[in-house]
Amino acid sequence: MRIDIMTLFPDVVGDMLCESVLGRGQERGFIRVECHQIRDYSTNKQKQVDDYPYGGGRGCVMLAQPLYDCWKHICDEAGLRVHTIFMSPCGKVFDQEDARRLQRGYDRLIIVCGRYEGVDERFIEECADEELSIGDFVLTGGEIPAMAVADAVCRLVPGVLPDEECFVDESHWDGLLEYPQYTRPEVWRGRNVPEILLSGHHENIKKWRRAESLERTRDRRPDMFNKIGDKKE
Repeated sequence: MRIDIMTLFPDVVGDMLCESVLGRGQERGFIRVECHQIRDYSTNKQKQVDDYPYGGGRGCVMLAQPLYDCWKHICDEAGLRVHTIFMSPCGKVFDQEDARRLQRGYDRLIIVCGRYEGVDERFIEECADEELSIGDFVLTGGEIPAMAVADAVCRLVPGVLPDEECFVDESHWDGLLEYPQYTRPEVWRGRNVPEILLSGHHENIKKWRRAESLERTRDRRPDMFNKIGDKKE
């Protein structure tokens, strides 16, 4: 899978996504993340990418043309229209099912990072296939959300993680929160590892983890718990 990220801060985004698991995934050729500097597509001598909004108001809005030219360059290079995601607080809230959908459905994605007071709506109408948000709050730009989406999608690509169990047993995969995890030592600051995890009885451990997942989901995310239906058994 390849993900192209359009941003005003390509070095920051690129460096982050080249570390740890995703970095190794790129080195091994399972994924590729490319960041594109939107300013490179400005026709203004000052590399301006924003202007005052029509209708008045504070701040500036990102210009449609440099965004479009950057987007078109990526699509022309790919030889097809690439599925494009615009990160926006107005978008659908991204979840694990979206990560699975994007990983399974596309070999290549473009993620667009907005800045300032937003992006000229005409670019979104022309080029964006969907708008995604990472929550009901506003950040200074789309870079953090773009990295979150890229990370969530790329870690599902076969080969990036050593085994499918690395993600199918985690929070949100099957509509539940993950059970508590423990490691050495057995006692830390007077707190003991649950005895069941030291028993070596794998079936009982599996049942304990399931019960803990259900309890944690019920207590922390009742909205999720009420949706799982038959999975409660």
